[in-house]
Amino acid sequence: MKERLYRYYPEDFGRLNFRVLHMDLDFDVFDDRTVVTSHLFLKNMDAPADKISLNCRDLEILVVDAPNFEKYDYRQKDAYLDIYFNPPIQRNEKIEIITKTVCRPTKNLLEGLYYDETPADAPPQQITQCQQWGFQRIVPCIDDMTAKCTYRTTIRADSRYTNIITNGDIAVPRKTVLTDPASGLSRDEIVYENMKTPMAPYLFFLGVGTYDTYTREFEYPDDYCFDLELLIPPGSDKNYAEQSLDILQDSVMWVYLFTGPESHKDVEIKSQIFDLIKLRDHLKHNLNSASINPENLNKTMDNLGAVRDKIAELSKGLTFGYKYTGTVYREIGMQNSDFGGMENVGNTTITTNRIMPSKNMLDGAFEYMADVKAHEYYHNINGSEVTGNSPFEIWLNEAVTVLIENEFHAYFFGEEYTRLQTILNLYAPISGTFALDSSASSMPILPDGFNDPNDLITSVTYVKAPEFVQMIETLIGKGAFSRGLDAYHRKYSHKNARTFDWIHEMEVVSGMQLMRMSNSWLHQTGYPVLAVAKKYDAQSGEFRMKLVQNIPYTKQPWQFPFSYALCDRKGKIIHEDIYFVQHREEEIVIPDVDQPAFVSLNRNGSFYGKIETDINPDQDADIKELRIQAKKDKDIIGRWLAFYTLTDMEKKYLLLHRNAEARPEYVDLYHELLCDHSLLEMTGGLFLTLFESVDDEEYAHHYKELYNVRLRLQTAIAKTHENSLKIIYDDYSEMQDPEEDKLFSMRGSLRLKAGQIKRRQVKNNALRLLSVLDTPEIHALIKRQFLTAVNATDRAVAFAAWLNSSAPEKRDLTQIYMEECKKDLVAWEAFLSAVASTDASDCLELVKMVEADPMFRIEQANDQRALYGAFARNRKYSLQTPEGLEFLKQTIIRLAGINEYSTVGLLNAFSIIDFMNPKYYVPLVDALVTIAESVSAEKSPSVYNRIIKLLVGAPKAVRLYEKEVREIPFLQKQEISQ
Repeated sequence: MKERLYRYYPEDFGRLNFRVLHMDLDFDVFDDRTVVTSHLFLKNMDAPADKISLNCRDLEILVVDAPNFEKYDYRQKDAYLDIYFNPPIQRNEKIEIITKTVCRPTKNLLEGLYYDETPADAPPQQITQCQQWGFQRIVPCIDDMTAKCTYRTTIRADSRYTNIITNGDIAVPRKTVLTDPASGLSRDEIVYENMKTPMAPYLFFLGVGTYDTYTREFEYPDDYCFDLELLIPPGSDKNYAEQSLDILQDSVMWVYLFTGPESHKDVEIKSQIFDLIKLRDHLKHNLNSASINPENLNKTMDNLGAVRDKIAELSKGLTFGYKYTGTVYREIGMQNSDFGGMENVGNTTITTNRIMPSKNMLDGAFEYMADVKAHEYYHNINGSEVTGNSPFEIWLNEAVTVLIENEFHAYFFGEEYTRLQTILNLYAPISGTFALDSSASSMPILPDGFNDPNDLITSVTYVKAPEFVQMIETLIGKGAFSRGLDAYHRKYSHKNARTFDWIHEMEVVSGMQLMRMSNSWLHQTGYPVLAVAKKYDAQSGEFRMKLVQNIPYTKQPWQFPFSYALCDRKGKIIHEDIYFVQHREEEIVIPDVDQPAFVSLNRNGSFYGKIETDINPDQDADIKELRIQAKKDKDIIGRWLAFYTLTDMEKKYLLLHRNAEARPEYVDLYHELLCDHSLLEMTGGLFLTLFESVDDEEYAHHYKELYNVRLRLQTAIAKTHENSLKIIYDDYSEMQDPEEDKLFSMRGSLRLKAGQIKRRQVKNNALRLLSVLDTPEIHALIKRQFLTAVNATDRAVAFAAWLNSSAPEKRDLTQIYMEECKKDLVAWEAFLSAVASTDASDCLELVKMVEADPMFRIEQANDQRALYGAFARNRKYSLQTPEGLEFLKQTIIRLAGINEYSTVGLLNAFSIIDFMNPKYYVPLVDALVTIAESVSAEKSPSVYNRIIKLLVGAPKAVRLYEKEVREIPFLQKQEISQ
């Protein structure tokens, strides 16, 4: 009998026989162990039962007791604690199961209770991570997303801990309960109750640690208040901590004002309220300031009263969104985690490198920091109050939350910038969602199965699934969508929901049939490629577009909204519409319309997929149409797609003409766009991104050649417009005073930062172009920026340019920069990524040098992702050089026993073997076979099964390997479901 490809399938998640009502938990936390006493209250919902099986992984069992208790059996290999009853538990009977167990924290298994980075001279920092099945590593339980219940939690731990925390509100304040006379060490006890929001076990959090704690009152427009709390490493910069709270405060208020059933209404009034609240909070800060003098006190109080009155007046009659129900909302910095953030009902953990701004934080990391705060907070309603029914519904918890996160980002950075950032994420080679979604390792939004819940934490869940949700929103309209989402949240509040529960609510509120559309998007990998043939009849004034989906007949046609516009030479819209594509072939006919200068397709990225138009690269009229669109389209995505198509054509030309230079028409177009101030004000440097890729699959995985093509393109631009690039570099440079950061919250916070980030992108794009000239003059420019930069991004960009240059002191500067970055974990992470991403020929040598340094710790997830992850994605070295492939292979084997999640991420580098040059087939397959034979299928199931999937997805390469080398015996045993 063939083995199953996946460990878990949908049928493994059925209705629970026992309903969990409540848990009383008692944690006695010590440095090397935690003793947990649990009182688990259950109700039998089914036939009389003489046994209940609790999830129980790697625990030491001390006590098991219950009414009618007969015996227990701990099946450690299967991670079940079977408890037998005599007589059986009757239907509707309530029981209490008491267990006393011991769990032991680990350093590298980042699930359950584990050690985090411990401050100097402090007791061991210990936190939990329960997604998805970490709770069973802490206490015997029913570790299922539908096992939502209330909790009362008592914790005793070393009195030296500054913070002892879990979910809920404090029921019994912290007090000292025991002091050891010999050592003088005391233990404190605190009790929490989480009674308002029944909580799925994966949302449980417990932490004992030493932190600096910052607290701020959050006040809603109706005067209701609760506390925001920030827990960060001791000695953290106070100004940055306050900035972090500013952004968290903005996130919470934005969610309240701009989500909910009428989120699309009264947006301008809500924006006024938001700004007034910023002013109100600034006045409150002044009132609490020790420096306020008596003369200003009354004036400030009068102003505060007037602002509150105005907020109340504007709020009358408005309907707002989610309102927090607890007394404290807390963000906790976790240095070591597989995830950037994790919601835990009132306790959100965020990787310490992203929880607050710092002088060493790159701009991209700053944007992530702002987004993750809004994202994790919104999970309080979408994920915590309403929870998916099983791990297969993780997408349901995440997709809407990402959509809200994107809207939050757009409010401060601009809709064009935010949407273009997402589109670039789709199109990016290697790590982009389109690339990953068409690879051998891809899974659909609702997969057939999985080996570990972490398999579901992918860009399909976090990018493709939100795009699916946005397509629903586009089809039914923002008003219907917001009302449907509100109805879904109200109907399933404190309950679990299935995928089609959400879709049903959208159908009810819109009156549209969405199930057929949803089935293809949820169950198929890949995306639609829509061929569009355009034809205009000058005599009749009729315009036609024939739409053909290029998909195998084994797949269902995709259904999606297709936004288009016919535009004149100045970009003015002649005709526009959103058409619902439902079939493999369709035609749009527009009668009595003027001939357009260009047609803007897939405006605003209306559907998740690509467009193939009838553009002939040898036809001047077609190229001219694209150039007009790249300059004049009012829709930023349509405009970028035109520019992307022209760039793709130019790269293809350079691939086919190895001795040619980039053509002047393209070089001048690029320069004209680079000089378009209004464009750059909207999009920063994003619009002019040059990927190392082409759409043609015949060449798409020739990584070395594509790197050289991009270099030739950049060189042509830099040589032709060197002086102009220097002017742009100077014009967009800013000698920002670091002291300005102290004015962060007074000057508009995220809006201020957004403008600075966009300007830096433009300046650094100019520097990257100039750096390819590799002259002593440019070396001096790069070095000057590196030495004088007042922000981390400018310094990091200069360092990357320096690495790629032929400057003689490159190695010395690398050593100096490395020593500086060692002093700060945020800077260290950025340094590792820069080294592993370099285009320089000594990339692997630099990676090995950094890896050998004592500062590099392989058990730290941030270090793994930054160094090994970046190198794996640098395929021109990791896959296309023998020494790079050997290094990647050995790294994966070593890392598999340390962190499975990070290891699976490295394996994604092999997801396109069959698309590469056949000369790489044998060494790449051999690397995967060696890894599979070196790791334990039992201890590392996700790694082992991902390799199986990669090999199954590379049949041509496997055939050649088996013909020239040997058969792969473990591959023949698998049950392969395509």
